[in-house]
Amino acid sequence: MKVGILTGGGDCPGLNAVIRAVVKRGAQFGFKFVGIRDGWSGLLDMSFSPVTKDMISGLLPKGGTILGTSRTNPFKKPEDAERLLSNIKKLALDCIVCIGGDDTLGVAQKLFEQGMATVGIPKTIDNDLSATDFTFGFDTAVSIVTEALDRLHTTTEAHHRVMVVEVMGRHAGWIAVYGGLAGGADMILIPEEPFDVEEVCRVIRKRKDDGKNFSIIVAAEGAYPKEAGGVITKERTLDAFGHARLGGVGEFLAQEVEKRTGIETRYVVLGHLQRGGSPTAYDRILATRYGVRAAELINEKKFGRMVALQGNKIVDVSLKEATGKAKTVDMEIYRIASVFFG
Repeated sequence: MKVGILTGGGDCPGLNAVIRAVVKRGAQFGFKFVGIRDGWSGLLDMSFSPVTKDMISGLLPKGGTILGTSRTNPFKKPEDAERLLSNIKKLALDCIVCIGGDDTLGVAQKLFEQGMATVGIPKTIDNDLSATDFTFGFDTAVSIVTEALDRLHTTTEAHHRVMVVEVMGRHAGWIAVYGGLAGGADMILIPEEPFDVEEVCRVIRKRKDDGKNFSIIVAAEGAYPKEAGGVITKERTLDAFGHARLGGVGEFLAQEVEKRTGIETRYVVLGHLQRGGSPTAYDRILATRYGVRAAELINEKKFGRMVALQGNKIVDVSLKEATGKAKTVDMEIYRIASVFFG
């Protein structure tokens, strides 16, 4: 069986571990693998190369993706969709393993509906993909945020400042909640709960009255003030799937807090630091479990499916179910985090 494998969307730690596992397990079934470069654009441009067992040696701790990635939507234009299907036939692919989030797997679902065998593996740094408890890469991002907050605590306290830390999280605040809770944030702002700027200032003032002359606020990039009525962006451009490039809530909030409280306030945008570097042990294991099971689904001819973590079990769900809606923060976790606000 000839299997294509691609990584789409934003990169995250654990992608190479998945590739390693898929190829290692698939080789035991006699599969031959074709690495499609730079996500779906590789199928449009016919950019590919064989992936052998020798190529996967040493990949487990390596960040990024050896296949490259992009945010390409091959169904955006009818002519691209036709070229995509034509090139899949030219390559004589029997199946495509698609490693990505909602957008990448949405394309996989469309291909499956048109008769192409596809298997999905959930990858989104935001952990907002339905039907799975956790996506690989999320744990690493949370660890990076936690370490950053540990470091920021010392300088923030020394200068008696307020620090606003902007983290990833477009539609869901999983990284903000988990990272903020682990890193001892004094307030956490998420897309699921529009915030009141004056309430943030009230918490900061109360902390000062209680003798705590510093505060750390963690804000997901998709968090927004009630009065704004929508997310804050610095750019009006959209990506290939119609998503705005978010960013700016940290700067906005820092300016408002300093203006309203008179306390020196700075902001830090962690940005792509959350995506980089080696995956944690948890993500290496989760990525490996996903990759092995994905190869087994191909061998079982269970297509149009995505591997998922439910509880401590690796299961498979339909791609349609997985991409049906975004998975927002468990508000019970947010309630626990809010116990420590202020």
